[in-house]
Amino acid sequence: MNTNKDSSSKRIKKINNDTKLIFTVVLVFLSGIQGLISFSSSSSSSSYLGGQVFALQEHINDNEKDKNNNTLSLSNLIKQGSPHLGDLSAPITIIDFSDFQCYLCARYVKETEPIIYETYIQRGKVNLVFKHLPNRGSDSMGAAIAAQCTNDQGKFWEYHRILYTNQKPIDSGWVSKDNLKKFASKITGLNMSNFNSCLDSEKYKSLVEKDIAFGSSSFGFQDTPSFIIVNNDGSKPEILRGAHPFPSFKALIDKKIVQK
Repeated sequence: MNTNKDSSSKRIKKINNDTKLIFTVVLVFLSGIQGLISFSSSSSSSSYLGGQVFALQEHINDNEKDKNNNTLSLSNLIKQGSPHLGDLSAPITIIDFSDFQCYLCARYVKETEPIIYETYIQRGKVNLVFKHLPNRGSDSMGAAIAAQCTNDQGKFWEYHRILYTNQKPIDSGWVSKDNLKKFASKITGLNMSNFNSCLDSEKYKSLVEKDIAFGSSSFGFQDTPSFIIVNNDGSKPEILRGAHPFPSFKALIDKKIVQK
């Protein structure tokens, strides 16, 4: 009888120990999962907190701010020949560095830009400025030059919309010179003779190259789209990289408007 009692006691003790071990393993596993979730959330480029999007943005250091203030002012950007959209007295400027062959740029133009236009540009709160960063493919330069040629006649934003609406795979021939002229012919009131001459002579190649140098050298932009959101006078610039949804822009714009 004593032997049976000892055996039973040992079995019960073993079961208890095994149960404790399993419980400990489960706790460690759950703790690890929670840690991974926390790391993933903190590493995300944007997260939803309380229903609001807080986008990953970069604050330019004080030296860069001082150096770029005049360069980033709306008046200077217009003098450089950059296409703009909005009321010149709007307090905030969004500078968009994009490529017409960039898929993410097209997504931003189709999904986010119209909301920015309705919410801020139409109401005189924001100006939109376009800078060329044609680095997605070899045909991107020609598309950038063609778009800049339409700016001569105040038709840039119409052409901009046509190119992104008709975007095809990179370097598939969709922005060949002939196609660029066909797209331009769809714009009512565009002088095709002037446009063709501008495109054939690559009149704005140097302007596009300056945009590329400005974006890559001054701000390290390689990916498109990339944005600088800045006060009208060029002060307090902040960088937003990627085709973020509207709430990301709203958070930055509203903050700047309140600070004005």
